Amino acid sequence: MRILLVEDDSALADGIARALRAENFAVDIAGNGEDGAHLGDTGLYDAAVLDLGLPVKPGIAVLQEWRAAGRGLPVLILTARDGWSDKVEGFRAGADDYLTKPFRVEELVMRLRALIRRAAGHSAALIACGPLRFDAQTGQFELDRLPLRLTALEWRVLSALMLRKEAVIDRLDLLEHAYESDADPDSNSLEVIIGRLRRKIGRDLIETVRGRGYRLTEALP
Repeated sequence: MRILLVEDDSALADGIARALRAENFAVDIAGNGEDGAHLGDTGLYDAAVLDLGLPVKPGIAVLQEWRAAGRGLPVLILTARDGWSDKVEGFRAGADDYLTKPFRVEELVMRLRALIRRAAGHSAALIACGPLRFDAQTGQFELDRLPLRLTALEWRVLSALMLRKEAVIDRLDLLEHAYESDADPDSNSLEVIIGRLRRKIGRDLIETVRGRGYRLTEALP
């Protein structure tokens, strides 16, 4: 799961990014509205955290531009503006959730997970694929009812596959879910991650669809 964080307070942004990365999210940070709008237009993100009082371009304008362009990216507004009129304006502009400062990072994480899960079409938090289970609200994986230990990269790739199970996901799509924008992964890095996941969960669950990508499936070959 990859998050776009648009926040001009660098100390706050760094703190939020550290907390999200500790929960296995990949995070890209934009310090002003113009950069945030560009990243949201050009990058592949599971959700955005958007401040309203941004330099260069205000957060509401950024959100309105995304929605006018047809961007369905789930957006959580994170702001010190706690007035009712501000909340109404945010939701009318297309926000999916609204959280006011000060806030608990744990609540931010839970809200983001819920937004991402619902955007992927899952009403329930628990998602299963054969012996593999994923609690999309806690971020925990289990295999045969036992906790599954994963690296951050493995978790991002497997969660992307799990949220869209039975669908073929393009390899470039998976790479964008796994790495932050300033990363420079090797050309075969995704294959390495998929290989490690297959050793941990079994080869049959992840299908290679030649020329297209990968699919998490319960169907036996």
